[in-house]
Amino acid sequence: MITIVIADDHAIARAGIHSLLSSDPALVIVGEAEDGLEAQELVAKLRPNILLLDLKMPGPRPSDIERYVRTHYPETITLVLTSHDRDVYLAEMVEAGVKGYFPKSMRGESLIKAIHRAAEGENLITEMQRKRITQWRGKFTEMEWKVLSLMSRGLSNAAISTELEITHRTVTFHVANLFEKLGVKSRQQVILWIAKNLLDD
Repeated sequence: MITIVIADDHAIARAGIHSLLSSDPALVIVGEAEDGLEAQELVAKLRPNILLLDLKMPGPRPSDIERYVRTHYPETITLVLTSHDRDVYLAEMVEAGVKGYFPKSMRGESLIKAIHRAAEGENLITEMQRKRITQWRGKFTEMEWKVLSLMSRGLSNAAISTELEITHRTVTFHVANLFEKLGVKSRQQVILWIAKNLLDD
């Protein structure tokens, strides 16, 4: 028997997943969570073999949920089932320790097979997904990531200079590099790129 906790803030989605997985007698749904905090509590209480985790829920960030699970209940395997397939989410979750990252559009029989494979100890992160993560992380330097993060908060170059304790000239240099890498010509276009690629919906 493979015990499973389903974590999704949409009741209809949970019901659909529950119904699907219940078609396999070897899969037992032992709990359902509607937010991140409840997901952590159920893992602690029930110690399931599998945590099937949605990314968009109230409560802790999904990557923090996974780090909590890996630290305290490493026997529980986390699989992500989500409609959000941005590289930033994929990178965060794989680096946090999940063993599978799947779209909600996947076929039911494929999900069931994936759960069995994960329960047997197989890492289901694909080579293509790993390549996407490498390309994503290599897109900017560490300092460019920091500058981009502060730009997303609306900080000016002067404010970024103060925050990072670097010269205004250095900030200007990094911002210019970001413009070139993103293929944009204005700060507003950078913000639009951030909204599309980095920020939560």
